[in-house]
Amino acid sequence: MQTAIETESSGNGVLSGWTTRRWLRTGVATTLAVLAVLGSLGGWAMWRTSQITSELVDRRSPALIEAMRVEQALVNQETGIRGYGLSGRTDFLQPYARGVSDEKTALRLLRPLVTDERAAADLAEVERLADTWQRRFARPISEASPDEAVKLATRRAAEGKSSFDVLRRAMARQQGRLQSERTAATRTLKRAETLRNWMFAVIAVVIVLVAVLVSEGLRRGVTRPLTRLGSAAREVAQGRFDRSLSGTGPADLRQLASDTEAMRQRLVRELKFSEQARGLLDEQAEDLRRSNTELEQFAYVASHDLQEPLRKVSSFTQLLQRRYGGQLDDKADQYIAFAVDGANRMQTLINDLLAFSRVGRVHNEHQTVDLESVLGKVLDDLSVTIEETGAEITHDPLPTVVGDATQLGMLWQNLLSNAIKFRSPDRPPRVRVGAACDGGVWTFSVTDNGIGIAPEFHDKVFVLFQRLHTKDAYPGTGIGLAMCKKVVEFHGGTIGIDAGHTTGTRVVFTLPATGSASEAPRREVQP
Repeated sequence: MQTAIETESSGNGVLSGWTTRRWLRTGVATTLAVLAVLGSLGGWAMWRTSQITSELVDRRSPALIEAMRVEQALVNQETGIRGYGLSGRTDFLQPYARGVSDEKTALRLLRPLVTDERAAADLAEVERLADTWQRRFARPISEASPDEAVKLATRRAAEGKSSFDVLRRAMARQQGRLQSERTAATRTLKRAETLRNWMFAVIAVVIVLVAVLVSEGLRRGVTRPLTRLGSAAREVAQGRFDRSLSGTGPADLRQLASDTEAMRQRLVRELKFSEQARGLLDEQAEDLRRSNTELEQFAYVASHDLQEPLRKVSSFTQLLQRRYGGQLDDKADQYIAFAVDGANRMQTLINDLLAFSRVGRVHNEHQTVDLESVLGKVLDDLSVTIEETGAEITHDPLPTVVGDATQLGMLWQNLLSNAIKFRSPDRPPRVRVGAACDGGVWTFSVTDNGIGIAPEFHDKVFVLFQRLHTKDAYPGTGIGLAMCKKVVEFHGGTIGIDAGHTTGTRVVFTLPATGSASEAPRREVQP
């Protein structure tokens, strides 16, 4: 793992194109290779130490011990033979016999332990000299009678002593060589243990060093660039859109910084565009407020200044009709009737326009409204029309909603009066008012058995002044459904014609339920 990722990767060399993943892979591979080499050396050091220990414990030390046992056995034999030869007492033969047995046992154990040529030669020399001493001195005396043994020992005393001294020197050389080999093996073992300890100390140091290098490499190559980029991004998020976002470190982190910088520049451009759009919206809002003011002035003029001359025209035209009706020709009477009808329709149109302009502006008091009570008042107002047409109006239990009672009354009156007005000539009107709640929204329907509306006119009927019939067939100004649409949208609902209903017309509209009325979007309806 490199500790200078940031510096190297910021340059223009080959390493500048390395990503964080590549740095990590290279660092991990290098670390594993180093640890594998050190682990192999450590394993070899442990194996070497184990081999030397086994050599020392299983061969060198036992060989020296058995050689000393051979010497002890031969010394016991020499002591027994010498005592028996001097005194003729047979009890001295017991140490000799025990020494012979011990010698055989020790030699049997020593021979497999002596593997190198020099040690084998020493052992062969000891066995040869011991056999010569036993054959020339020990066995003849031990096999003789006490008297003969004393005589034989006396005659061969000098020869026996000389032969055993040579044997002693041979055993001393053998033990000295075995001792030196054991000492050398001990020194080798200590050196191997020292090497092993140093090897494991180096492995521990390398592991700590690798951990430090990895930590430093991650800090300089990953953590610090990310910290800088995050700090700069937070400054941009706090409103410093002129703060440039520059990246350091591996290629992918620099690419991330470049992408973030591109996003900041895009946001700056979008912000400038948004500021321009907001300025344009402010200008349009100002124009709209000015237009609303002019419309309010128009509504005032329509309700006061235009009404007065229109009433004069209408009253004098009616007076002219009453006074001179029948005195002029039929054409004059027809013209007078046209003038009276036009004045009356003009007055009705102005009143409807005033009512339309007041929706959302004059009547704007949202409170809890019992639609059952509002519908009852509307039915009372339409009682004469209902009685004349023989209409039958039924309804589901209606809920309580939040809204403006006057506007909701206008909504019901327009819908019910349309259902009665556009009735079929061959059957009396049958009107059904439905109500159902689903997901915090009330869905209302007004279904009639009248003449219906063609599908291509389902949207057109809600446009101001749109009429589908002549005024002679069905009187009106074409404002009723447009006013209904305006009232419903002001209360945060929608309205439309049910295309699936074919017999007559079904108008469906929605209103927020009482529990969710405060959360329903209330549209700003312009006059």
